[in-house]
Amino acid sequence: MTYKKPTLFIALVPFIFMIFFVTAGIIVMNVDPQIPLIAGTIVATLVGFKLGYPWKDMEESIINSISLVMQACIIILIIGSLIGAWIAGGIVPTMIYYGLQILTPKSFLLVSCLLCSIVSLSTGSSWTTAGTVGVAIMGIGAGLGIPPAVTAGAIISGAIFGDKMSPLSDSTNLASGIAGVELFDHVRHMIYTTGPSYLISLFLYFIISLKYKHGNVDYIQINEMLKIFTENFWISPILLIAPIFVILMVILKIPAIPGMIGATLAGVFFSFIQGYNLQKIITILHYGFEIETGNKIIDTLLTRGGLDSMMWTISLVICALAFGGVIEKTGCLDVIVETILKFAKSRGAIVLSNIICCIAMNFIAADQYMAIVIPGRMYKPIYEELKLHPKNLSRVLEDAGTLTSPLFPWTTCGAFYYGTLGVHAFSYLPYTFLALINPIISAFYGFTGITMEEIEEDIPVK
Repeated sequence: MTYKKPTLFIALVPFIFMIFFVTAGIIVMNVDPQIPLIAGTIVATLVGFKLGYPWKDMEESIINSISLVMQACIIILIIGSLIGAWIAGGIVPTMIYYGLQILTPKSFLLVSCLLCSIVSLSTGSSWTTAGTVGVAIMGIGAGLGIPPAVTAGAIISGAIFGDKMSPLSDSTNLASGIAGVELFDHVRHMIYTTGPSYLISLFLYFIISLKYKHGNVDYIQINEMLKIFTENFWISPILLIAPIFVILMVILKIPAIPGMIGATLAGVFFSFIQGYNLQKIITILHYGFEIETGNKIIDTLLTRGGLDSMMWTISLVICALAFGGVIEKTGCLDVIVETILKFAKSRGAIVLSNIICCIAMNFIAADQYMAIVIPGRMYKPIYEELKLHPKNLSRVLEDAGTLTSPLFPWTTCGAFYYGTLGVHAFSYLPYTFLALINPIISAFYGFTGITMEEIEEDIPVK
């Protein structure tokens, strides 16, 4: 059968409709992006029919596209159970318990960012961190006389750092899955850009904190939280064995799936010690942990996890990749890639255009997952053409896609942080240092070649 090659205009039609559907759905109608994505996929298939592609070919491409991230989806499901087990086992409460005790006036912003990083690393969720511990920190910051925008910037920087670097994060697993990289290879490679960005951010927060070093922290709220933790959980440094185990997995390059299962079993073991029976633990692994202490912050923080909690993310991934499978099969993606290559032929130009594309998807499509999936599918063949290892791509997707999402008030992240912290995105933007610095360092590496690893001949690209 003869297929027509789409013109640039025809190739852009599915993207234009997809962006319109998703933007209108999220911003105007306040609905989840899955159905708008399916609508965009329908438009893409209509374009495919016009170009002469039968449904069978497009369906096969959809299935192949989704299969590329099945490992990531399995990991995400395991992580849901892991989070429930870690909360029930007292692991997450223990980390928060000790973290809350290191707040001091003269380094409030620095410690706040560190604390949010710890919580986000342990849970894999920036939203949960900002919506719980972040809310408490906003109250403490107000008592110190620190401007809300500055405090919010420190909270969000810490939250997105943990979300980006945690093997438990759905966006981290999604980026590695889209690029075709082993999870821990992806996490290790991000250290080169995120590490310097994070250290610079911490230094800036420390400098700003010195202006408020004579403030007095109101420990009433903190002491209340600490008391609730000790009343409901056995708190001990022994429980920190679990997060240390996760760190060792990264260092020892243990495969993600067996490693995450091992971490989950550690949570199950400590859940028994906390007094839960097998039936209750299985229920927690499936549906998540629930608690009612009377403290809204703690209840919101700890009522989460479970295999079922990850189904929303997986459904979004499947819908987005269905769209990606159609535009790839019909040649629309190839035409756009060819156009990009006409103007960006060097390694630095490709990385920079990749960063801009991720930021643009956050700006237009209003969702960080879209800022990972669509640019990931577009740039994967370009990185292969330049013989760049796919972990360079996965790193850029997070440097620009994950981190810049909170900077726009109409994105899902921007809207969430505004509703949770009470600070508009354009107000905290100048103080969200990690999100501002990281893409710049990523672009610098692209042009200089620093840490930009190439594909070895004996290592096949997924």
